[in-house]
Amino acid sequence: MTQLTLHINGREVSDEVESRMLLVEFLRNRQRLTGAHVGCDTSQCGACVVHVDGVAVKSCAMLAVQCAGRQVTTIEGLATGEELHAMQQAFHEHHALQCGFCTPGMIMSAVDMVKRYNGVLDEHTVREELEGNICRCTGYENIVKAILHAAEAMRR
Repeated sequence: MTQLTLHINGREVSDEVESRMLLVEFLRNRQRLTGAHVGCDTSQCGACVVHVDGVAVKSCAMLAVQCAGRQVTTIEGLATGEELHAMQQAFHEHHALQCGFCTPGMIMSAVDMVKRYNGVLDEHTVREELEGNICRCTGYENIVKAILHAAEAMRR
C-alpha cells in the first residue's frame, strides 16, 4: 500500500492505495466522484476524462499514485457553486447529450480543447479533437455546436 496525497477539485485528499489502483477507480470508489465513467477498459472511449494539472487525461489509463501532489479536476469540480461552467451550460442549451454516459468525459475533453486552441475553433478541428471520445447516442452534431458555442463564450 502507498500513501497518496493530492488535490481533487481544490480539496486536499489523502488515502492509502494499492500501487496498481487506477485513477478512475480512486475517484469513483474511494472519493465517490462518479462523473468519470469506465466505458471500455482500453482507453478508447473517453468517458473517464479528467484534468490533471489542467490537462485532459484518460483516468482509466493513469495510476492514482501518478497523481501524488498534483491537481485533479473532475466534472464535479468544473462548476462554480450552483453556476455551471460555460461548457456545461452549452451542452445543456444545445441538447448535446442523450443518455449522459459520455457527457462528463466529453465536457472535460472539450474544456481542454478550448484551452489549447485559445478558444479559436472550427467544426473540423472540434471533430478531429473528439476522436478519442465516443458517443453512441448522438451524431455529434449538437456536441460540436455546444463546443463551438462554449468556445466563443470562454474566449470573451
